[in-house]
Amino acid sequence: MKHMRNLHLMMASTAFLTLAGPALALDGTDMMKKLNAATSAGGTVITFEKAEADGDTVTATGVQVGSSSLPGDTLRIGDLTFEGVEEVEGGGYHAKTVSFPDIDISQEEGRFSAKEIQITGLTIPANATGDTLNDILLYETVSTGPIALNIKGKDVLAIESIESNLERQDGGFSYDANVAGLKADLSQVEDANAKEAIEKLGLTTLDGTVTMKGIWEIESGKVAVDEYAFDFKNIGRLNFAVDFSGYTLGFIKSLQEAVKTAEANPNKEEANQAVGLAMLGLMQQLTINSASIRFDDASITKKALDYAGSQQGVTGDQLAQSLKGLVPMMMAQLNMPELQNQVSAAVNTYLDGPKSLTISAAPEKPVPVPMIIGAAMGAPNTIPSVLGVKVTAND
Repeated sequence: MKHMRNLHLMMASTAFLTLAGPALALDGTDMMKKLNAATSAGGTVITFEKAEADGDTVTATGVQVGSSSLPGDTLRIGDLTFEGVEEVEGGGYHAKTVSFPDIDISQEEGRFSAKEIQITGLTIPANATGDTLNDILLYETVSTGPIALNIKGKDVLAIESIESNLERQDGGFSYDANVAGLKADLSQVEDANAKEAIEKLGLTTLDGTVTMKGIWEIESGKVAVDEYAFDFKNIGRLNFAVDFSGYTLGFIKSLQEAVKTAEANPNKEEANQAVGLAMLGLMQQLTINSASIRFDDASITKKALDYAGSQQGVTGDQLAQSLKGLVPMMMAQLNMPELQNQVSAAVNTYLDGPKSLTISAAPEKPVPVPMIIGAAMGAPNTIPSVLGVKVTAND
């Protein structure tokens, strides 16, 4: 349990790193208190021993990061160095760079390390109310060097670098992120069946990247994620895209308040129910504009068919032919004739020569989430027409 708590704390510290969304002497203590107030809105708690200013440099010592959901447990970060610091109008702060010490944590048979962690262009609000852009924590770039998770002396997960950029524009932001050199070692999997499948599919080592880019318009709350892609060698590229509206600063603030209220409630069952109801209410403010999932094959489909076929005593081609006949029968049970025809045609095309498979939703007009929920509960067979769902292959 202690190991799991520390993993949660590492995640909390990562969330702090990736979402951290002049004439007078600087007050380092005041700056750190305001930084904690800004991160606390998202559930991340920052403590420190002291913060001293030397010109435009502030050094905070004994920094620890915790989570409001795990009181009493913290992850020791060490000393943070804020350079190029200046107090901005209203009492907030801006730092050109924030440098972190390298992280190296060992426990039992595991070890986690992260190097070259840095934030540039960090803006700390004077009052972290979240009411306007000036009241939230913002950054320009967050980056890291190598990251590794080692179990029993072997790196099971390694990342060459991570970079996330946030660019402020009129009325909103554009953002992008890149996880480069992502490698995972699955050779140590102990389950016999899983190990056999991994070896047959050639997945003992995963090697790829994760990329993301999009925009956020503050007033309308429009979020357009054009790319959220996982691209792995000898497997393929899986990309998610979504465009929805209603994710305003007010929505975020209401969500944070609902979570805080739940955390303060000692009756966890009651708290979870309250959060569920709050989420349901907030979801009614959202509108879906479009969405899609696309997979571009890089040889994994044929390998998967060959392996699955061998388990049933047939070839991969024979299994593919069987799937062509099985899919229409399965889809018929949903009572969605138009979607059934699309899926059957797309599956046939894809299995004949795997290249790409796309599921998209492009309604003629934006669809409120309550309408989707209503259709799912009352007439699920109408969802494809409500959302304008299409399924295509090799396009």
